[in-house]
Amino acid sequence: MPSDLNLRILPRTVQQETVDKLRLAIFSGVFEPGTRLVESQLCVQLGISRPSLREALRSLAAERLIDIVPNRGPSIPALTWEEVTSIYEARELLEVEAVGRCSQRISAEQLQALEKALSAFEAAASSNDSLARITTAADFYSIILANCGNPILEEIHRGLVARISLFRSRSMSLEGRAQSSLAEMKEIYEAIAASDEKAARKAARKHVLKAMAAAKKSMDSGN
Repeated sequence: MPSDLNLRILPRTVQQETVDKLRLAIFSGVFEPGTRLVESQLCVQLGISRPSLREALRSLAAERLIDIVPNRGPSIPALTWEEVTSIYEARELLEVEAVGRCSQRISAEQLQALEKALSAFEAAASSNDSLARITTAADFYSIILANCGNPILEEIHRGLVARISLFRSRSMSLEGRAQSSLAEMKEIYEAIAASDEKAARKAARKHVLKAMAAAKKSMDSGN
């Protein structure tokens, strides 16, 4: 668990920085699944008022990163494998379709942006920066979704991004997973660059299924 994560924020950006800091703390494993969040402690750590904290917690609840139970307060959800499976199944449906459609629609300029995002993930995969891996992987997919030609599909996927990133952070903690993920994402990029819809869909499905297997292994090992 990172012990040097600085949670203190600047007053002028209280709302968004509180959400961002807490989201990164959850992704980093600072708060374990099932952990109850004590508002008084968080206010001290973050240096903010309780009303500001509660507004941020409501935003995170909307992303399904925390649960807020009446008379019990906020906590980090401890998902069952069945619930995790449902999220990955939805991710597979959305990303396979988006990647396939993107392969037939992406412009040369956007393809360059996708290649740049892949390079950023490659650099992150070779480092020990787990948060960089999460953000660069999310950037790669955001370009694909933005170029799939269906804004509703993109909107639905955006609603899953936080939970996808949460599982991505856990699976990426496994030895060798970041490099495997890189190889799978390269396959996706190459198929899109070749305008090969069939290969793009196949590569996207392979990537999600491999990620799901890594998430299962991570959960079984208690990571």
